[in-house]
Amino acid sequence: MTALSVLDLSPITQGSTASQSLANSLDLARHAERLGYTRYWLAEHHNMPGIASAATSVVIAHVAGGTKTIRVGAGGIMLPNHAPLVIAEQFGTLAALFPGRIDLGLGRAPGTDMLTARALRRNLESADNFPQDVVELMGYFQPAEEGQRIRAVPGEGQTVPVWILGSSLYGAQLAALLGLPYAFASHFAPAELDQALEVYRTRFQPSAELDKPYVMLGLNVFAAPTDAEAKLLFTSLQQAFVNLRSGRPGQLPPPVENYDRDLDPMAKSMLAQALSCAVVGSPETVRQGIDAFIRRTGADELMVTAQCFDHAARVRSFEILADVHKAMSKAA
Repeated sequence: MTALSVLDLSPITQGSTASQSLANSLDLARHAERLGYTRYWLAEHHNMPGIASAATSVVIAHVAGGTKTIRVGAGGIMLPNHAPLVIAEQFGTLAALFPGRIDLGLGRAPGTDMLTARALRRNLESADNFPQDVVELMGYFQPAEEGQRIRAVPGEGQTVPVWILGSSLYGAQLAALLGLPYAFASHFAPAELDQALEVYRTRFQPSAELDKPYVMLGLNVFAAPTDAEAKLLFTSLQQAFVNLRSGRPGQLPPPVENYDRDLDPMAKSMLAQALSCAVVGSPETVRQGIDAFIRRTGADELMVTAQCFDHAARVRSFEILADVHKAMSKAA
């Protein structure tokens, strides 16, 4: 049965604080661990008023330190924003602190707008060096050779699984070439999902890290006791997307009844495309939606995200999904 994992942007809701968001992330991670989710990933975004996971390595340490068994990682680190050696040291440190529990997903995008990218001292051409930077970074995790001048300490000799993240064919090609697991951002950029899967699976070259393709797909899941309640929860994400795409990023807004009723056609079309990989509804609706998505894509793992305004509702959504997944596993 397809594995289930959690993607958390540590949402800052309207009227709340980053401190509360980070406390909520740890609480959700503890629930996810208890419920049997495979991994808990956090993402690097900058200059986003509604996202508290900008210092991703620090938040990973916070979550891993408050849990015991669940894998914790980055989904992802935007590598062109950083020197590969620095990321090797950071994740080498995390692996030393939490052996066997740390994942490193690597992305090529800036995770922000261009003005903020420059504030990060990001060289705008650095994305072109992404393949070389990935290989350099992976090299720092290898045991140091005699006479090696540059070493990642901590880092060298550490087992830190590296994933390639993507929302286009570029990441699929690179993951296939390097023989690495591939995570596709279908939860917000699904346009090239099917083609990316075909490219990755047909071009995959076995490596020391992986002998056959392994695909994890992002999926929005809003589960509640009824379809109506789940659809209401979903409106927070819909509003946030419209605000972001309109150049007005902000904190995660509360749900709004009949939100899409008065939306202009362009916004409706944008939401229909960007959030097409979403399963929203009651347990039975979620079961049907999850089953259809897995059958369509053949995903090895689902990375589920739920940008709910109410933390208790978010926890409940993941609880309902876990119950549905267990029932599907028994029936398989």
